[in-house]
Amino acid sequence: MSQLTSYPKEKIKILFLENISDKAVQLFKQHGYTNVKKMAGAISEDDLVREIKDVHLLGIRSKTQITAKVLEAATKLQAIGCFCIGVNQVNLKAATKKGVVVFNAPYSNTRSVAELVLGLSIMLIRRIPDKNKAAHEGIWMKEAKGSFEVRGKTLGIIGYGNIGSQLSVIAESLGMKVVFYDIETKLPLGNAVACESIKELLNNADIVSLHVPETPQTKNLINKTNLKYFKKGAILINYARGEVVDLPALAKCLKDGDISGAAIDVFPWEPEKNGDRFETPLQGLPNVILTPHIGGSTEEAQMNIGEDVSAKLFNYLERGITWGSHTIPSISLPPVEGAHRILHIHNNVPGVLSAINTQLSNHGINIVGQYLKTNEEIGYVVLDVDKKLSKQALELLREVKETIKVRILY
Repeated sequence: MSQLTSYPKEKIKILFLENISDKAVQLFKQHGYTNVKKMAGAISEDDLVREIKDVHLLGIRSKTQITAKVLEAATKLQAIGCFCIGVNQVNLKAATKKGVVVFNAPYSNTRSVAELVLGLSIMLIRRIPDKNKAAHEGIWMKEAKGSFEVRGKTLGIIGYGNIGSQLSVIAESLGMKVVFYDIETKLPLGNAVACESIKELLNNADIVSLHVPETPQTKNLINKTNLKYFKKGAILINYARGEVVDLPALAKCLKDGDISGAAIDVFPWEPEKNGDRFETPLQGLPNVILTPHIGGSTEEAQMNIGEDVSAKLFNYLERGITWGSHTIPSISLPPVEGAHRILHIHNNVPGVLSAINTQLSNHGINIVGQYLKTNEEIGYVVLDVDKKLSKQALELLREVKETIKVRILY
């Protein structure tokens, strides 16, 4: 099936923001999609409202905010690809109501983050930031006091998901003990041991690494109270989300010597672009490593993310596959020869599937194949129908009550 979309490819408008990997652009261009626009940075809500008017596929990273206002202006938008591990920047509720599929790449940069966290652990426990600073200032600071090996130390991982579990395995290979805490029951890898509470983990860990999403429950998870449970001289690493740590409280603990070091990559507020002024209470403190949200920023990770998310967008556009979607129910199915495929997205209320079948059967339209999946809000039906009657079927399906979006795929 060489032509897998009924819509002229040159008319499908694709917009990639925030300097997304060229792998994404290449995938679409090599399949005949010529109307691909790539922009270097994030843009404001008002600018995006103007840009997105006729866009069918949108690719973003973590800075661009997809608000309800943006989605309301995106009258032709079929899908959004978040070329990163999170989807916090998208109003998922509004996207769901508009029938817009939202994809991301939850696994593509896990290795990059895990490697860097382990490297930071070694740098901080050896107090390399202080020695590096002194050497740059012309001061010779050759001493072993306060410097340790990671071998035999306990790494506490809060959030034992894709990154946390991979970090666990790598840390054990260096001879570290690993304990972890997660709100869900997780199977430990290697010799890792689950803790029953965050307090238990903090009481036992020499190094604490955070790998949790940004939710109301994780906001200021590491706060003035929980910081009291850290072992004296422990190290904190946050390469998760900016709202998870109370930075002023952490700064006080560092100044008081209760915590011996920290590495922070994400912040409650981050500049819009490179070169902008950045401030945090942690600046100038000893044995602190600050990085500009680059935990997953390796060339390998960006290439993997580019391939992963663009493939998901492409498969939805050409085959109706929603595997990995955060808004529309996930369906993965092969194309069918000798039929036209129609995608129908509707509000998940009783009677819609019956109405679809009644509409088509009353007009003598044969359904070759039918697939349905629902979540709490949305129903997604994929119909393979007789080619001769597909245009009539499309018009009939548009009349079905509770329809959000319908299109002929091929």
